Order: sequence, then structure tokens, then C-alpha cells
Amino acid sequence: MKPAGLSSKESFSKDPAQALEQLMEAFGTVVLRTAYFYTKDRHLAEDISQEVFLRAYRNWTSFRGDSAVKTWLTTIGVNVCRDKMGVRMYDEKPTDPVKLEHGPSFNVEDEALRRLEKSEVLQHVLRLPIAFQEALYLYYYLELSTREIAEATASPEGTVRNRLHRAREALARAMNEEETKHDGYGS
Repeated sequence: MKPAGLSSKESFSKDPAQALEQLMEAFGTVVLRTAYFYTKDRHLAEDISQEVFLRAYRNWTSFRGDSAVKTWLTTIGVNVCRDKMGVRMYDEKPTDPVKLEHGPSFNVEDEALRRLEKSEVLQHVLRLPIAFQEALYLYYYLELSTREIAEATASPEGTVRNRLHRAREALARAMNEEETKHDGYGS
């Protein structure tokens, strides 16, 4: 089944330069936020976004369009993030983004990221293993299907479904423990 609408390669120019502009306009924010999700570093995320679009530009003519453009870009993004982060992203606990230093510049996107970082649910998500974080992010935030996540992460679809299930359970447990802890203090 071919993807439709903006998801289809046919909805973009055949010329790689024009397609690049269209891709950046349509998916620039998604790629940047995905890179930020993995790196927790704004500047590194910007570098990774540039690399993703550079790779998309180089490979545009060879991209057959078998998957949605968003899935293809996400696959490139996940691979670039994994390359840049190396083994470290699976070995270390994620940095608490609330504690990250923010530069003196201020813009709307930075403010949106700061608000997102302060979310209570996100704080619980960031305590989960990276494979669970990745599955939740790609499924709920980017709204990729389990098949698309499997493609983007080079994992079997059953593994993706398992990670989503286990992540939801772990998240529910953590949030219930937090609620119980707060109820105990109020008594």
C-alpha cells in the first residue's frame, strides 16, 4: 500500500533541491524535535537535523517511496542520532532536560521545548530505558505505526509492540507509585 498525501514521494518535487526545500518546510520541526529527543542538546540536534536533510538530499533520487516520507526521514534521523550518540545512548541514563543550561537567546521553539520538558509525564518517560522512550516517542509524538517504527529503528514489529506494552506498564506503575506517595504525605 502506497502512502497518500504529504506522506507520498509523489507529492514532492522530483528535483532534489526543490524537494529538499519542501521536506524541510514540511518536516523540519519533526526532524529537529526527534534529534533533540535523542540528544537532549539543542545545538547537537540542529547539527543532526542538517545531516538528516543532507542525507535526504543525496538519496532523494534513489528513494523509491515504498514508505511514507516521514518514516523515511525518521529512519535517517534515528540512524544519524545513533551514529552521533554511539553506544552511550543505550548505556547512560538520559539527562534531565529541566536541568539543562539554556543559552541567552530566547525564541518560541525554545519556550515550547522548555514547557514540554517540565511535563510530569515526560519526567516519568525520561526515567524509562531508552528503548521504551524511543517507542513511546515515535508512536505517540510522531504518530508512527508499529510497522513504521519497526522500519525506522530496524527492529522487528513484534519487538516494537512489546516495547510499547512494557513502556506503558512501566509508566503506569511509576505514575501510580508517585500518586500513592503523594497521597501518603497528605494523610
